[in-house]
Amino acid sequence: MRFSIALMMTMATLAACGQSGLRELTSDGEGPDEFLILPTKPLEQPANLTELPKPTPGAANLSDATPKAEAIAALGGNAAALDAANVPARDGALVLAAGRFGVEENVRADLAQADADFRRRENRTARFKLFRVDRYSEAYRRQALNPNRQNRIFRRAGIETPAAPPAN
Repeated sequence: MRFSIALMMTMATLAACGQSGLRELTSDGEGPDEFLILPTKPLEQPANLTELPKPTPGAANLSDATPKAEAIAALGGNAAALDAANVPARDGALVLAAGRFGVEENVRADLAQADADFRRRENRTARFKLFRVDRYSEAYRRQALNPNRQNRIFRRAGIETPAAPPAN
């Protein structure tokens, strides 16, 4: 009896020492990630060093790779079309229709805060698992769509679903 209690306590202790939280995709280290620095473009010495812009963490660099812009330019397109700040004239009607009921200015920050709060609430019970499970899928299971179920609902309502496999 004592052996089984000690074994259970040892298993509980080891489970508590496991990874806590949802999918941990960030580095725990304090230093830079050396794999983020890629010498894709050659470094160039500017003619006048006093005219260089002040370094801004997270901002674009002259030697940073821009594969989408380079591919668009190589194929004869306008790489400036990738700039999210400027809406092309052909998309003006779409932007107006999407914002017809108003646009929340800081929707990304609000959603990030709501998701962080949700993860914090879900993480409270995620610490008490004895075996490895995908806590991300477990936490968001109520928000995930079941494609087969949705397909059946659409078909019963008479909506065609041509991209889905045929019904048996």
